[in-house]
Amino acid sequence: MTVIQALNALRDALARTAAQGADMPADPETPLLNPSLSLHEAAFTGLSARLEHSRSPEPEPGRELLLVWFDPGQGRSLAKAATDADLLALKIVAEGTGMRQAARAAGVNPAVVRLALRQAAQAGLIRLPASRLVRENGFCDHPVPEDLARAQAFTLQWHITQACDLHCRHCYDRSPRAAVKLKRGLRVLDQMADFCEQRHVPGQVSFSGGNPFLHPHFEDLYAAALERGLSPAILGNPVSRERLRAVCDMARPVFYQVSLEGLQEHNDYIRGPGHFRRTLEFLDLLKEEGVSSMVMLTLTRANQEQVLPLAETLRLRTDLFTFNRLSLFGEGAALACADTASYGGFLDACVAAAQDNPVLAFKDGLLNLALERRGERLFAGCAGHGCGAAFSFLAVLPDGEVHACRKLPSALGSLAEHSLAEIYDSPAAREFRRGASACRSCVHKPRCGGCLAVTAGLGLNPLQDRDPYCFRQNQGLSS
Repeated sequence: MTVIQALNALRDALARTAAQGADMPADPETPLLNPSLSLHEAAFTGLSARLEHSRSPEPEPGRELLLVWFDPGQGRSLAKAATDADLLALKIVAEGTGMRQAARAAGVNPAVVRLALRQAAQAGLIRLPASRLVRENGFCDHPVPEDLARAQAFTLQWHITQACDLHCRHCYDRSPRAAVKLKRGLRVLDQMADFCEQRHVPGQVSFSGGNPFLHPHFEDLYAAALERGLSPAILGNPVSRERLRAVCDMARPVFYQVSLEGLQEHNDYIRGPGHFRRTLEFLDLLKEEGVSSMVMLTLTRANQEQVLPLAETLRLRTDLFTFNRLSLFGEGAALACADTASYGGFLDACVAAAQDNPVLAFKDGLLNLALERRGERLFAGCAGHGCGAAFSFLAVLPDGEVHACRKLPSALGSLAEHSLAEIYDSPAAREFRRGASACRSCVHKPRCGGCLAVTAGLGLNPLQDRDPYCFRQNQGLSS
């Protein structure tokens, strides 16, 4: 067979496939092969590239496996040389193998399998089920946009130890819980991986504490998360270059979050002498090591006026800087919350400052009210879906107690007694997912819903009452 004959044969296969089309359900229950897909063994390499682009190199003799399929997304038939990742994805779907099982059989990390499946789905070779983490009936009276209604990832905020090298004045939990044992920790990660595979979402484990680096088996747990295809993030304190590199040598975290509570004097009053300087130096270290950094501030009445000056200090030192409002639990109950009357003006100033300072990020859902009255584009809220409590994330304490949100008492069950899936599907978790009933009629609920922890800390019912800081009704805007 000549090159011309091989190209003509490929054209014929494309034409037959185009005539056949591909009837694929939009959201299958399980991964599905494109029914139009066919495999062709060619005697030349580079045929599909030559057919797509006439200036591509002349095909050369050599065995090549070609994939031909109709892509519903593009409305046409396509051809490409099959890669190892393509064949792995097709094999997994054809055999109905689970991601972790397939990864073990192939001797690769589950993350490699997930990437292969995602790329095959993007190419139209397969169709994957959509995320099963979907906002339920009763959440909101208004239609919820698809990008806000369906979580595309799930995060476990995992407090593996209560041990901490700091004693911050706003710490919300100093309870004497023993650090998670390694064996139990591995079972938690197994449950997390299984949950994410069953719900068709990638998983992230945000290691926290206390200080996660003070756990005697932190590196082992970090490695185990990677082995299960879970993306790691770190919520911790500054550590040495050696400790940082020990985890980066396995894989850089998605991000490393540290905390500052204002400018130097106030921060060191809250977190201890020298903390401000150590944190700035550590942010420089993260940048040197190529680790994405995030700075979080707990907003109080005492540091509210320091937020924007601190943002300027951090302009070239971090990737993102944001804040959460103080919730009056634990030792933080002794501090003063930000003033409700001036909060709207404060958010206006933050929105204006963010136009010029790229590190100033939005987290508080009420910022959407400031954006709205400025006529600017809204953002997706605290966890990318308004409040993500018991929806796109759960918090797990060292003893396995599971909370909807770590900032307020919101216990849903224990992993010592129930699986992660059972706790996620429990009536208590559903209550937290619905959020405050007072916000149900608000068009902004999918992006906001207020802060349940702040509401509860001020003595109100977080599942009924509106966030006291909400100024939407006060600014004359309808629901």
